[in-house]
Amino acid sequence: MGKRDCAEKLSALETDMYQFFVEPSQIKGDRAVVIGKNVNHIKNVLRMKPGDKIILKNGCDNRRYICQVAAMDESGIGCNVCSVEEGSGELPSKIYLFQGLPKSDKMELIIQKAVELGVYEIIPVMCRRSVVRLDEKKEKVRLARWQGIAEAAAKQSKRETIPQVINVMSFQDAIFYSRCAKVRMIPYELWEGMEQTRKIMGGLQPAEDVAVFIGPEGGFSEEEIQMAMEDGVLPITLGKRILRTETAGMTVLSLIMYHLESG
Repeated sequence: MGKRDCAEKLSALETDMYQFFVEPSQIKGDRAVVIGKNVNHIKNVLRMKPGDKIILKNGCDNRRYICQVAAMDESGIGCNVCSVEEGSGELPSKIYLFQGLPKSDKMELIIQKAVELGVYEIIPVMCRRSVVRLDEKKEKVRLARWQGIAEAAAKQSKRETIPQVINVMSFQDAIFYSRCAKVRMIPYELWEGMEQTRKIMGGLQPAEDVAVFIGPEGGFSEEEIQMAMEDGVLPITLGKRILRTETAGMTVLSLIMYHLESG
């Protein structure tokens, strides 16, 4: 077997490895330790043994730590770091998804799929037509669950970092927060013509941060659209059909991912 065949075989094996996120402090030199909820998953669910290999990521950079399990007990799993690689699971731009709060458990699906599609940060937005209203206690519980879903989706899709789910914002605060992005867009069902959509998507460049606003059920109000446009957010259309809130976000993120990674 030639070197190229060996490399391809190793790459395939690494693709099949389970990966876990740990704190940066848990990886030191050629040693690493896994603690917390991942211990039970590795030890009792996956039934891994010393000698098995896993991938560890610190959730802060693009590095992948290929590790071999050395020892394990109920408190932690000690690993030897075999190699360190630069990962490639991130988009070349930061994508901010400003999602109008939807009803039921739709937010969980939206977060899961947005993470798979490469989003950098998810910001729940309380819009005028949002039916869901969260008090401080409910918001804290929801955010913890949403962040857990983001982490699980990042593991499954082999992301290098864990996208963050930010505290719920008002629409006005969201507009202000979105100014960190160079390109800002807001799908609007009453906007006609695909020309601007094609122009914006086709003009996306690596390293240009992108903000996407998605309305809740019922869409944005005319006042919200006006506020966004006055602040420089560009309206676009996603076609002649009316998309559900959970579909609209996936559609926009898919288009962005395609244009950023097709170069």
